[in-house]
Amino acid sequence: MLIALMLLVTSACTAAEVDLPKLIGDWELLRGTVEGDAFPVVDGHRITMNFSDDGTVGGVAACNSYGSTYVADDEDLIIGRELASTAMGCEPRVMDSEAAFLAVLRESLTYTVSGDELTIIHSGGELVFSRVQPVQAADLLDTRWRLETLIRGGTASSVRGEATLRLGSDGNVAGSTGCRTFSGEHVIDADTVLFSTFSMAGECPAELADQDGLIVNVLGDGFTTAIDGDGLTLTSRGEEALVYRRDG
Repeated sequence: MLIALMLLVTSACTAAEVDLPKLIGDWELLRGTVEGDAFPVVDGHRITMNFSDDGTVGGVAACNSYGSTYVADDEDLIIGRELASTAMGCEPRVMDSEAAFLAVLRESLTYTVSGDELTIIHSGGELVFSRVQPVQAADLLDTRWRLETLIRGGTASSVRGEATLRLGSDGNVAGSTGCRTFSGEHVIDADTVLFSTFSMAGECPAELADQDGLIVNVLGDGFTTAIDGDGLTLTSRGEEALVYRRDG
């Protein structure tokens, strides 16, 4: 099958020409092995893959975003050699995780899909992904949320002042950090919310500067959402998170 797949690559065929409903979609790395060792997954630094039916693949590789083309049949998978990524720097252990993942993508791979689990087999082991569950838009949008807890580096702290967030179904964003107000526009991409525009107004006293900075970092970097009853947790890169409560 691999020889036939290589011929598909050279003839520039896309995944859209192959029926791959189980592979198409968004996936997040759970665990893996490389040469007998555990794959270096770093908490708070996601590795994701989105396989589109137009033959493109992309996601986040622990630190940077990446993208390429791919071809696949029902067993074999090849990522295009034109693999490109952004050039942001992160701490060494995160960059090591990213380098290990991108090295795997440059190999000739095989894969299996079982339910909501994708396993990619490479020469030194395997990577196991889970299917990403989309944002619960109906519960998230058009609700005023009040910030209760700040989380940085695994440590929780209380909020000073009134910090709020509202994401509208019309794509608008509004809220405050406890000292500054913000507005903008958002888009939802699978399980991630991204702000396409984001502007701040006002000033913060010194004692609220750290709180303001953390909120802006989480919201501005793109975040995943988790809703549990009246609680909403927004998680960004690293170990930064914001915990809101439904307000009214």
